[in-house]
Amino acid sequence: MPTAMIEMDDGAQLRTWTTGSPEHADIPLVFLHGGPGLPDYLGPVAALVEDLCLVHRYDQRGTGGSAWAGEHTIARHVRDLALLLDAWGHDRAVLVGHSFGTNMAGYFTLAHPERVAGSIQIAGPFLDPWRDADRAAQRARRTDEQQDRFDELEAIASRTDAEEIEYLTLAWFTDHADRARAWDWALASARALRPVNYAMNSQLNAAKRADPLESHVDELRERLPAGTVIIGGADDSRPAEALRRLGARLGCEVVLIPDAGHHPWLEAPEQFSAAFRAAVTRACLTNHRDAAKARRHRPRNHRQADCG
Repeated sequence: MPTAMIEMDDGAQLRTWTTGSPEHADIPLVFLHGGPGLPDYLGPVAALVEDLCLVHRYDQRGTGGSAWAGEHTIARHVRDLALLLDAWGHDRAVLVGHSFGTNMAGYFTLAHPERVAGSIQIAGPFLDPWRDADRAAQRARRTDEQQDRFDELEAIASRTDAEEIEYLTLAWFTDHADRARAWDWALASARALRPVNYAMNSQLNAAKRADPLESHVDELRERLPAGTVIIGGADDSRPAEALRRLGARLGCEVVLIPDAGHHPWLEAPEQFSAAFRAAVTRACLTNHRDAAKARRHRPRNHRQADCG
């Protein structure tokens, strides 16, 4: 898998991956992982469409292989994505966000609509009101003993590695609708996605609250490209109704995968793959048609006779 470190304008080095079909490089997919504060984990989702298009992924600054220390802002992360597109040589891209990555896709679209060729959002963005319903669903999925242990671990200022894995597993297993496999999935993530950048998580969540997407929905609706799709799990702890409401306000399609939670590619792989590949195919075909139309209407350059 081709990996490259790309330098930002402040010297930060971001780890990136490029896979897929170079012959379809005119309109690539760029994946925006969630967290905030986690490294990229969307390789299995990217693999579902690598035969259809060129795919870029990256660790956001301060996570995984993108070591960095400093204050995180929405504007800085939006600029990172713009600079990455420049470095990859793309004027435009189809953005694929997951969880908090869908928020980042929204902020980028508001700032640079001319660079967004398509938008496919997975399990988000969730706009208020949704948090109370999410907390209630998570609590219902934990036993009393699990909740007590979660609260105990959360109160520890400096957890050991074993305690951190247990804490993250207790935090994340409620994301999954499949109760039989939820713990194993969460445990695998807890082992693979450490260390969590908690400072990044706190700073970007605070920035999101200070300038919420909720206050920009009308503007976002105007700037989103045609064919925008939201794909969610019908049994995510975060309420599916919130995605339906947002889809109605944005005028975009919402696909809810039955019996799936916050990571629908794990719990309903066939249904998710079909919905995701269909969305990617539509985005690519729309942009290829638009590009062909633009070429047909582009004025021809007539060579001027040499009179000298």
